[in-house]
Amino acid sequence: MPSNRGTANPGTTNPGTAVRPAAVPGTAASGAAKTGRVGRGSTTLAIDIGGTGLKASVLDDLGHMEHARVRTATPYPLPPQKLVTDLLSLIGPLPPFDRVSVGFPGMVRGGHILSAPHFVSPEGPGGTPSSKLVKAWRSFDLEGALRDATGKPTKVANDADVQGAAVVKGNGFEAVVTLGTGVGTAFFMEGLLLPHFEFAHHPFHKSSTYNEYLGDAARKRAGNSKWRERVLEAIAAFKALTFYDHLFVGGGNSARLRDMKLPPDVTLVSNEAGILGGIKLWERS
Repeated sequence: MPSNRGTANPGTTNPGTAVRPAAVPGTAASGAAKTGRVGRGSTTLAIDIGGTGLKASVLDDLGHMEHARVRTATPYPLPPQKLVTDLLSLIGPLPPFDRVSVGFPGMVRGGHILSAPHFVSPEGPGGTPSSKLVKAWRSFDLEGALRDATGKPTKVANDADVQGAAVVKGNGFEAVVTLGTGVGTAFFMEGLLLPHFEFAHHPFHKSSTYNEYLGDAARKRAGNSKWRERVLEAIAAFKALTFYDHLFVGGGNSARLRDMKLPPDVTLVSNEAGILGGIKLWERS
């Protein structure tokens, strides 16, 4: 168990922002040990689990990082218990925290993992699934495992949902697309997170899914120029499908779009939103 057991010094609460914080469903619980409501000045350990990297930092009650983000490469093969052990090593240098927020690249419900597409193959993303890893990840209670390991109240949600919570403005129907190892999506109505759908697994171009057409492996095969054209194609299709009021594009590969002319209702956002969104898991609109 890590040494991050202390309680942060009391601070001031957010005096108010123009943006209504996005509400992200958490698990039902009672008492401070499960709700994370430990008073003013609460600090949040925010963890972003990715197909290529594991990242973490501690946020103060205003959402500011109290320590530079720490990162390590995602190891493979990666059964659930190894992920928990590696995350404990990763957060060792970080300051004390009161609660934990985790973004996971797959379908999450009630803190349990329903899909872990990057982690079911010993080779990692794109590899052949192992029946042993598929079984290990199926319905794994990652939220409970990390709560037990850290001794702190913990919430786990889909990583795109977490990133979106950090960037949406609470105006109308907002969509979020993350471009990294795979493709993630999230949807918000007036700042409220809607049920999660794994759009990345849906066919998009011929027989290819969004993941297969826009994921990092596809980018490397097609080259950046062709991949960028595909992203514009996907944005147009996404607009026609969802009629979003605004689209936010994040993830590690979103930086490759910076010099492109995008539609006025599309905004690129920093990949650090995957960390900064962690505090939103504990907020309610």
